[in-house]
Amino acid sequence: MTDYDLSKTIIPYLDRHLSFPLLAHLLEISIFPDQDVQTAQYELAKGTNMFDYAVQLFTQIYPDQPVPLEFDVKRTNAVSTHERLQQEAQAVLDVIENPDVAQALRQDKNQNLQYLKDNYNLTLEQITALYNFGQFQYSYGNYSGAADYLYHFRVLSTDNDLNTSAHWGKLASDILTGKWDIALEELNTLRDVIDSRAPAPLLAPSSAATSAATPEPALAQLHSRTWLVHWSLFVYFNHPQGRTLLLETFLAPTYLNTIQTSSPWILRYLAAAAILSRKTTTTSTSTSTPLSSRVRNAIREVVKVIQTEEYQYQDPVTSFLKELYIEFDFEAAQRELALAEEVVANDFFLNEFREEFLDNARYLISEAYCRIHQKIDIADLSERLNLSRDEGEKWIVNLIRETRMGADAKIDLEKNVIEINRPALPIYQTVIEKTRGLALRTQALGAAVGRTGQQGQGQTPKVAENQAPVVTVN
Repeated sequence: MTDYDLSKTIIPYLDRHLSFPLLAHLLEISIFPDQDVQTAQYELAKGTNMFDYAVQLFTQIYPDQPVPLEFDVKRTNAVSTHERLQQEAQAVLDVIENPDVAQALRQDKNQNLQYLKDNYNLTLEQITALYNFGQFQYSYGNYSGAADYLYHFRVLSTDNDLNTSAHWGKLASDILTGKWDIALEELNTLRDVIDSRAPAPLLAPSSAATSAATPEPALAQLHSRTWLVHWSLFVYFNHPQGRTLLLETFLAPTYLNTIQTSSPWILRYLAAAAILSRKTTTTSTSTSTPLSSRVRNAIREVVKVIQTEEYQYQDPVTSFLKELYIEFDFEAAQRELALAEEVVANDFFLNEFREEFLDNARYLISEAYCRIHQKIDIADLSERLNLSRDEGEKWIVNLIRETRMGADAKIDLEKNVIEINRPALPIYQTVIEKTRGLALRTQALGAAVGRTGQQGQGQTPKVAENQAPVVTVN
């Protein structure tokens, strides 16, 4: 399973604090040597102010070596820095938490700043103390406190660069505290900020950013969207409506282009979300929350993307859909599903959905198999679903009872077969469907030819892994 693990691919696009949960998960599943994972944790922890955690990791990795003295020096400096930043931030909070001030503030930030300067001698530079203290709290793991200070700073500040950085920090803090509803709101707000304008370069920490050339606005926006795609996985695979929202976002043209251009491995999560949402889209009724056409047709759209990007990325999850819907090879789909089950079970974002993933994948196999057969042997279908005969019979009966297949399918338990009786499509409908299919294939071919031409001229931008958004809260 190490060949299919995406942790090493995803972590370069995350803030170091967001990387800790992924490394902790790798320790649990033990697909890599424990000491290697602990070493990676230690290297990340050294760059934060979580000194006790770093010392604990050091003693686990090097039990016979003394703890470096640098940790004591850093701890002493951190304590003094914390006291100074807290005093500066508290001076601002004392003003803005005053009920009279809170009532006087308006939507116009410039007007608010002028009011605070005229009445309380509070300047933008002093308000930045909220950002600095929030950043510092994040660095030693007080994510809840960091979220509060970054929020207050963003409400008052007119500095676009620091506001964007505060957005990233607030999103990371909400993710790490497990406040998924708030994190979803923050994610949507940050996405609107990125999409509404070509943002200021969201480069990594200031020392690296000052020496680097400013990227083109379009490339900076692509860079920002790439990071947002990776961070959003935490939200979409924890929020109750997350899988549907993932499909809405990732299948939008701008973000689908981002995935194809800079992070094709995200296709695993796009494919998994489409599979997880399949039964929901099929069994939804008029009384439930209406689903967009993008979500209802997610499988079709995802399969087209998988076929187009197969040269860049494939794994058992994407290969399962390819074998089922492109090759129509049910034996190969069965083999890929067995591998995909292991991949999902070991994936940090997907492991909680293993049973649901299998159930929906079996539904897809049944749906496709019934579409091209009129009489189906239950034992044969059970084998294709990786189920025993008795388990397969129960599963198929429940499937037909719960879904719209029940209108066309009947089970003959004496012969142990399923008979499919569906009316034939009118000839004009068949012509329309074939014409639509030809048009879609022509469009996809044209896009592939254009993309190949751009790659030949070296025009396809790539996102550098060593650049990070200004979450200067590391």
